[in-house]
Amino acid sequence: MDRRALWSGRFERGPSNSTLSYTSSLSVDERLAWYDVVGSIAHARMLARQGIIGPKDERLLVSCLKRLIKKIEKGELELCEDLEDVHTNIEVILTKEVGEAGSKIHTARSRNDQVVTDLRMALRDSVLEIVDCIISMETTLLKIAENNLTTVMPGFTHMQHAQPITLAHHLMAHFYKLARDIERFFDAYARINVCPLGSAALAGTTFNIDRKYVSDLLGFYRPCENSIDGVSDRDFVVEYVFAASLTMIHLSSICEELVLWTTPEFAFAEMDDRYSTGSSIMPQKKNPDVAELIRGRTGGTIGNLVSLLVLLKGLPMAYNRDLQEDKSPVLEITDTLVASLEILTEVIKTIRFDSDEMEEKTKNGFLNATDLADYLVTKGVPFRTAHEIVGKIVRYALKNEKRLEDLSMKELQSFYDGFEEDVSEVFPILKCIERRRSYGGTAPEAVKAQVDQGYLVVKRQRGRARNMKGKIDEAWKALL
Repeated sequence: MDRRALWSGRFERGPSNSTLSYTSSLSVDERLAWYDVVGSIAHARMLARQGIIGPKDERLLVSCLKRLIKKIEKGELELCEDLEDVHTNIEVILTKEVGEAGSKIHTARSRNDQVVTDLRMALRDSVLEIVDCIISMETTLLKIAENNLTTVMPGFTHMQHAQPITLAHHLMAHFYKLARDIERFFDAYARINVCPLGSAALAGTTFNIDRKYVSDLLGFYRPCENSIDGVSDRDFVVEYVFAASLTMIHLSSICEELVLWTTPEFAFAEMDDRYSTGSSIMPQKKNPDVAELIRGRTGGTIGNLVSLLVLLKGLPMAYNRDLQEDKSPVLEITDTLVASLEILTEVIKTIRFDSDEMEEKTKNGFLNATDLADYLVTKGVPFRTAHEIVGKIVRYALKNEKRLEDLSMKELQSFYDGFEEDVSEVFPILKCIERRRSYGGTAPEAVKAQVDQGYLVVKRQRGRARNMKGKIDEAWKALL
């Protein structure tokens, strides 16, 4: 069918080929075909229930739409490129297969509310897929942390040696970032899962429709409250893309550390051969390309977020064709994030940490200096004064190429005569770590509590996601 025929009533001349090509969204929104058909089934059932179409038309429509679902799931649905979007394609296919009944499916709706309903359903599934991927990474981090409660390493601030920590403590910091990412997706889900179908073009419809019935059929929490907002709202898209962008930023941070830690200068870790690449000219090279690509692709996700914000910033109410451009950034960022989560989880699962090298590095940089200052505080010295004294000791040690633990009692007492023999208990790195038992600290017992709490967090997250998916599955079972 020639797309021009769809608009022949209003126009004396149809759009040019260049207009048809430029305005087509089929290459992007064909991914929404399954959701479009499901939405049409719910719409047809509602129209029949309200007496807007007859039972025979409903049977014809629903039967044909269910056949289309099977074709979509098998990858066999053929779409016409001459038609500008997936919605028009589905309507044309229906009309071709069931005749006049097919032309009734668009009663009491518009492509404006139709497309945003499809997108919301697609994003619901994307949220749950992403949450599942993040949970897999969280679980991987928890298992590695659980096995490295006493693996010593330098902690950094400003990329300088700061204080000794454990590998488990460091990995749990990444865990909690990911846990917050999941919470953001859950929060976004609540605003995604609202049904705009029935808003029509912008003003609602003169037909006696039942929007709550459609909303329930499609597994939404409720219908949207305002029809203008229903067709124009893309806040949920921005919120979703922000959550995805921030998650990518967190993955990029992990990858930056992996790139650094696998260098000879750090030598904290080695990536599995399966997730590394070689050089075309230097046979000795083992490059962390997967980590670098995730780090690089994060820029694209941030660009997609900015693109959406700029897209929306000057739009008047209600629907504008600009909104056609919302789907490409969303689908692209979803594909990137899911792929990045899946492969980075594999990288982390298979990485080999060099605990001996990590511990060796804690011998440099005076990581026990803060503990020496704390020791002086226990002797009654104000912390700021203790800080100054230890700073002078460090300067002296640097000049004499010594570590703090190598200094004699005479040398220490030259800076403060209150040093006693028990100061020797301050210097061992593992003791520095074990003393930090404060809630959230790096002591093994404190990190073990974090790991235990982490498993509970994951259990709650998994249960919440399962409940959300279960409600959607129930809706599909009843509808289809």
